[in-house]
Amino acid sequence: MSDVRSHRPAAPGPRGAAVPLTRDELREHLIRTRIAGEVATSRENNLDHYRSLANRDPYHMFGLTLEGGWSYQDVLELMAKSAGVVADPGHREGQDTIDPDRTIDATEAMGDTIAGVLRAGDPRILIATGHPTGLLTVHLALARLLRERGATLLGPAEGWSYWGQGFGRKRKIRYLDGVAMLDDRGAFVHTHDPAPMRAMLAELGDDRPDLVIADHGWAGAAGEAGILTVGFADSNDPALFVGEAEGKIAVTVPLDDNVLPRYYDPLTHHLVERVVRVV
Repeated sequence: MSDVRSHRPAAPGPRGAAVPLTRDELREHLIRTRIAGEVATSRENNLDHYRSLANRDPYHMFGLTLEGGWSYQDVLELMAKSAGVVADPGHREGQDTIDPDRTIDATEAMGDTIAGVLRAGDPRILIATGHPTGLLTVHLALARLLRERGATLLGPAEGWSYWGQGFGRKRKIRYLDGVAMLDDRGAFVHTHDPAPMRAMLAELGDDRPDLVIADHGWAGAAGEAGILTVGFADSNDPALFVGEAEGKIAVTVPLDDNVLPRYYDPLTHHLVERVVRVV
């Protein structure tokens, strides 16, 4: 997402983070920490972004080209179905929601997709995030798991830099333990921009990855290029859900993408266990 928000303090899950939760416990944890349920992203912000995508604002497209008409009403209906936001178009301000069961179901579908790639043997995988303050912790855990399971984590275009829209100096691609992010003078930064992923894929050429795990424009650009892609997206970031509906993104997990990193631990454990169980 693109706005800065504060979150009410929330207790950790009913068990320690290292112990897997039952589905009911995980659902309760997601609601308590506002990863799902009544999330911090406002209804006004969600609807503004749905209009922006319907108007084909590049910032909200995440590098995808949309084949369908995708009017504002179409986007809202899809987000109600895929993420669990309030379906009523008359609800225009105040609270909005993400359905925690959709979050869990999509997480399990993501795990199944990752496991399928691992079963094929010796996969080459790209991992990237535009949300280093939140979702980085999930991507790092996946990077560790994939290495343990024999995958090669790719690191193309490290150090590639560019002048991006909306900032006055060059930013560059940098990797942390196999996860690509956008670096601004030593600080990893939030970005929707698909340009870095496009640069990574251009360097790889025909030697394409078997899977991309990402979010924001990193995921959108990979899906647009026809690469098997799974990703995470907030309720105010509809592009990846539309990409999934059009078959360009394999799985999009709906969640609040900017809560405290430790709050993602139970969901991460659920995802990792799903991969290990299915592979």
